[in-house]
Amino acid sequence: MSQEKKKSSAKKVEIPPVQVALDLIDLPRAIQIAEEAVKGILAETGDISKAWVEAGTPLIKSEGMNAVRELRAKFPGHTICADMKVMDAGATEVEIAAKAGANIVFILGCAPDSCISEAILAGKKYGVKIAADLISVKDPPQRAVELGEMGIDIVNVHVGLDQQVRSRRRYHYCRRFPVQGKKSRRIGKKNRAIAEVGQTYQDQRIPEIR
Repeated sequence: MSQEKKKSSAKKVEIPPVQVALDLIDLPRAIQIAEEAVKGILAETGDISKAWVEAGTPLIKSEGMNAVRELRAKFPGHTICADMKVMDAGATEVEIAAKAGANIVFILGCAPDSCISEAILAGKKYGVKIAADLISVKDPPQRAVELGEMGIDIVNVHVGLDQQVRSRRRYHYCRRFPVQGKKSRRIGKKNRAIAEVGQTYQDQRIPEIR
């Protein structure tokens, strides 16, 4: 078999979905970065479902929901995430993002339970998934369990930009989450998706980090 045939018959790299976080304030530049990132992900996987595009919080604050609408128009077949960091008015903010074209809406895990419950209900109504960001949560593993029981779709283990700038270890509390093969708490009654620092582990517990 020729070298070219071997390459063409080789299996694509199996990776979990990669979420491209566009934490910029300029929409044209954000779209350019997204296009380049998506192209690279597709080259590695050949699977459009592996490339998620996120309208980051700075981009949403700078450009409003137009950022989500533009990303939906530019990437019609991709999962579009809206990092809304919802803390109040859960149902309303989820509705806004969903109608703009988001598939996944990010809220804060430290928000009141009432806000989270309303966001989850709105997610079901508008057909979008709700992700809870654990930034600033005092006990992330415990809150992850609570969020799972409430019905959250994705738990986002997040080390903030300012924390990273100060060189805090990215995986500081990842080790405390449920790990495959060890006696530990589950994320709710079933395994919720766990997203962490740009990587999403669908339907499994977060792997041990060494």
